[in-house]
Amino acid sequence: MSRLPLFLLAVASLLATAGCSSDSASSSATNTVETPANGPAEGTADHAGGHIYACPMHPEVTSTQDGEKCPKCGMKLEHNDQAGNGKSYTMQLVPTPMQVTAGQPVTLAFTPRESGNEAVPVPLAVVHEKKMHLIIVSKDLGQFYHEHPEYTAAGDYKVQYTFPKGGDYVLFQDYTPTGAGHQLGRQPLTVAGPKYAPVRFKNDDMQWEKDGYQAMLSFDKDLKVGQLLGMKISISKGGQPVTDLDNYLGALGHVVVISEDTQNYLHVHPNEQADKGPNIGFNTNFEKPGLYRVFLQFNHAGKIHTGDFTINVKA
Repeated sequence: MSRLPLFLLAVASLLATAGCSSDSASSSATNTVETPANGPAEGTADHAGGHIYACPMHPEVTSTQDGEKCPKCGMKLEHNDQAGNGKSYTMQLVPTPMQVTAGQPVTLAFTPRESGNEAVPVPLAVVHEKKMHLIIVSKDLGQFYHEHPEYTAAGDYKVQYTFPKGGDYVLFQDYTPTGAGHQLGRQPLTVAGPKYAPVRFKNDDMQWEKDGYQAMLSFDKDLKVGQLLGMKISISKGGQPVTDLDNYLGALGHVVVISEDTQNYLHVHPNEQADKGPNIGFNTNFEKPGLYRVFLQFNHAGKIHTGDFTINVKA
């Protein structure tokens, strides 16, 4: 799949920079990525005996007031007195077989660990109806896949997957340990076999079309860093607006935004709305300039569709 669309998680979001290892192009049996602990935002750590409310996606955003929303993604802050608990986590990846080959099934096993306390199991919270969201992209960001590893009695999370082509990929694990903040694991992986032909994305591409569906991406301001942006995706079919979208994983749409160098990963959620399309609204902002790929997923007529876009964010 060359420009495989995916995952547009809709709602607000800021660039959740992946605290992860440097991108090495080699595949190994065990890749561990350290995700630094997320602490409270400046000036909010002290809650004077009250409760702490934190953003599920940006746990560094906290408040002592109930009912407030995250300025980065628009999600409602949730009661979490353990926000910024000082813990950090790693995600261990063990593929079986160790040599991953295109066209051959591989079992990907992920085990979350608490740094410095690796022997203790790390239970995960259910977020968007799943305990773990696995995002697989080719290094050129031309291919995008969304999987959900399932918990096993061995204490890990497994999924069987077949890579369509060989080459370099990056695997992201989107997860939240119970009582802690959102975490992001990241591992580069090289797949043996006939390689995919890399795609070079350069120009803005805010329209997508496939299987009779069309999606258009737009923003309410110029794409520049450091400002809150209103993002809208409009979906139509055969030239007619789609007004009966179904939820996918608890939301009208899911969006993932990844920077060209794959170092920055943004999970965007849709704003609350009463209708079912054709427009899905989001809020987001960017901390770094550069080229980004935007992957959208939506559910219509009993089928999940994936769309992709390209944007350039200015300094």
